[in-house]
Amino acid sequence: MKKLLFLALPLGILSCGGDNKSVSGLIEKGDVEALRVKKNEIVSQQKALESQLAQIDSVISLYGTDEKFPLVNTITVAPELFSHYLELQGDVSTKQNVLVYPEMSGTLQRVYVKEGQRVNKGQLLATIDDGGMGSQLSQLKTQAELAETTFERRKRLWEQQIGSEIEYLSAKAEYEARRDAVKQAESQLGKSSVRAPFSGIIDDVIKDQGTVVSPGPGSEIFRIVNLSDMYIEVDVPETYLGQITKGKEALVYFPILGDSIQTKIRETGNFINPANRSFSVEIPVPNKHGKIKPNLTAKVNLNDYTSEDAILLPSSIISENAEGDQYVYVAEEPNADNEAVVKKTFITVGKTQGPYVEVLSGLENGNHVVKEGARSVKDGQKVKIQK
Repeated sequence: MKKLLFLALPLGILSCGGDNKSVSGLIEKGDVEALRVKKNEIVSQQKALESQLAQIDSVISLYGTDEKFPLVNTITVAPELFSHYLELQGDVSTKQNVLVYPEMSGTLQRVYVKEGQRVNKGQLLATIDDGGMGSQLSQLKTQAELAETTFERRKRLWEQQIGSEIEYLSAKAEYEARRDAVKQAESQLGKSSVRAPFSGIIDDVIKDQGTVVSPGPGSEIFRIVNLSDMYIEVDVPETYLGQITKGKEALVYFPILGDSIQTKIRETGNFINPANRSFSVEIPVPNKHGKIKPNLTAKVNLNDYTSEDAILLPSSIISENAEGDQYVYVAEEPNADNEAVVKKTFITVGKTQGPYVEVLSGLENGNHVVKEGARSVKDGQKVKIQK
């Protein structure tokens, strides 16, 4: 039989109790088969001892009076309102943010407003030199008044069957032509007055008084903004088409301002963008104090799910086994000494919002779930609950 070489090992590791000599003898002989048999014997003895130790621990935990149980804290679950939000990012916009252009060429004769000034719709902002158009209008009005007097006279004569029809019709045509000329001149002269297209704030006075302006790009005179009609438009993934609807709650947070507002979805788009598979959502932004400005970055949270009687748990107390199953420890009703046995309970979870997760199944109203100490207890272990 082939001899085996062994390192010097403590015999206590390879032997058990008074059997040291027999194990040492087998090692000296190098009898591998005998050593394997001996190993199996020792393993069987070890299992028997472990079983006996487990029985002893069980009896001690059941009848022992001086054992110190692990201390845990529990939370009692109860149905409550749970709202989940989809977080997106967008920029503030306004539909009333325009550049005001002149409608006629000429010198900017006078500017009546300054930057930051609040104006009303139709308010006069500036005037452009009309180039004598005002005088021409006065002459046209005088001519129109004369034509009207002549027409009225011819009309009375015609009604008395005095005069010819052609004289009456000529007077009428002359009057109408003069009247139309006055209206056209008034319309043209009105273009020399630059007025506010809507109520808002003068954000920028772009052209100075005395500047020559003309219609078209490059001749902007003012920028006017309405800060009371602000909104945010965000793109929502198409998977939320059934959850994100008009009227749903929206929470908007402005990081720069450190402020947030609560509003509701005003409109949802009726078109899925094929480029990013999303649809647009418009959220109105109240701006009572005027702090919110166009293009301000905002974080938008849209309510996509709400449950009136959800069971919530802190996600930190939920464990997961190797198979991916999630579980918590539920304590039975404690006795007079606040002692209870904990049981591993598998649960099904739903959506998570902040530190909390909704439990869909596995728990019932009134269950005592181990919170502090959940990572150190075992299934069936007796614990002491701290109040």
